Amino acid sequence: MMRLYSPMHTVVAVILLGLTVSACGYNTIPTLEEQAKAKWADVQNNYQRRANLIPNLVATVQGYAKQEKDVLTAVVEARAKATQTKIDVSQLTDPEKLKQFQDAQNQLSGALGRLIAISENYPDLKSNQNFLALQSQLEGTENRISVARRDYIESVRAYNTALRTFPGLLWAATFFRGNKPMAEFAAGENAQTPPQVKF
Repeated sequence: MMRLYSPMHTVVAVILLGLTVSACGYNTIPTLEEQAKAKWADVQNNYQRRANLIPNLVATVQGYAKQEKDVLTAVVEARAKATQTKIDVSQLTDPEKLKQFQDAQNQLSGALGRLIAISENYPDLKSNQNFLALQSQLEGTENRISVARRDYIESVRAYNTALRTFPGLLWAATFFRGNKPMAEFAAGENAQTPPQVKF
């Protein structure tokens, strides 16, 4: 005798299947991937905020320190390179692309450090309210960049770990074969060396 299932049985089966799939970690990989991409957007947003502050800072310093042409030029050139070196979420699995992006940002950080350091030679510049406000905004932005990078690194760590551990490993080998580990920021070669400021 053939037994017919009622629509109620079908609904219960679908609910049980949904609970089984959600409990087994199927959604973990895409969820962690999207979180890492969102954190990357925060990193880019903060770097863009810094890039937007630089023209005003350069103009202010230029008004007081015209003879510091080399430093001003280095900042402008480093900003141009940093804003041209882009990496979108589809390239986050390419360590070389992330390194190029990081190198461009590090070069800009170094140039900005030299620009801020020259203000010590110009008491009028150091006391200029516009310069002080821009310097404060820049320092705040550097802190935001640091936090955004830390959050991105943590999100990438969680995503990469999910790809390599059980049960994510099973999902990565079957349904998410195209998902590759994302690249992380790495400390630069000179990260342990304090910057040299020469006048």
